[in-house]
Amino acid sequence: MIAIRRSQDRGHANHGWLDSWHSFSFAEYHDPGHMGFGPLRVINEDRVQPGMGFGTHGHRDMEIISYVLEGALEHKDSMGNGSVIRPGNVQRMSAGTGVRHSEYNPSATEGVHFLQIWIEPAQRGVAPGYEEKNFDAGSRRGQLRLIASPDGREGSVTIHQDAFVHAALLDGAESAALAIADGRRAYVHVARGEVSVNGRRLAAGDALKATGEREIRLDAGLGAEVIVFDLP
Repeated sequence: MIAIRRSQDRGHANHGWLDSWHSFSFAEYHDPGHMGFGPLRVINEDRVQPGMGFGTHGHRDMEIISYVLEGALEHKDSMGNGSVIRPGNVQRMSAGTGVRHSEYNPSATEGVHFLQIWIEPAQRGVAPGYEEKNFDAGSRRGQLRLIASPDGREGSVTIHQDAFVHAALLDGAESAALAIADGRRAYVHVARGEVSVNGRRLAAGDALKATGEREIRLDAGLGAEVIVFDLP
């Protein structure tokens, strides 16, 4: 079974310094029909104005992945980590028993556009952790590159959940496919551009939920950047 959700149907909040679209219920946006998909709990598409950001705040028991599309995002946390991530960098923070962090746009002139993804862990109360890796455009071009997994295979960041996150860049005749095992489901989020997913045309911000499908196939991309989740 396949279900499509269009970009404009997501939750939306514009705070001036922050323009945010919520794929699932988050903060003041609440929709009982969109509370998550399996352990996938949050996909926020955020645009933060120059010099602005999220002040220090806390999280517990959540796997938090940041994926930058444009610009730069500065991260600091109570574990002592500090870095600036840019397109191609994937950051994973396991909140576990508790962590505090801040996220800012360090540029005085350019905005930052990024996805923040929350995945519920399989086990609560793990030790907090942090990881950051780079997946350059070439490694995602015309293929689904594994960027997060439960065991860190293929150089992906490691999350505490039986979930696999892939990213692809597709244009023109490029295509990619991902086999989905029996009993698992898939969620496709189009971050940019346009692409056909199992024959359905999707544009930036659109999503596809697949249950009982054996394969996710992406083709006929037009400047597309796509995130595919293989979930229990």
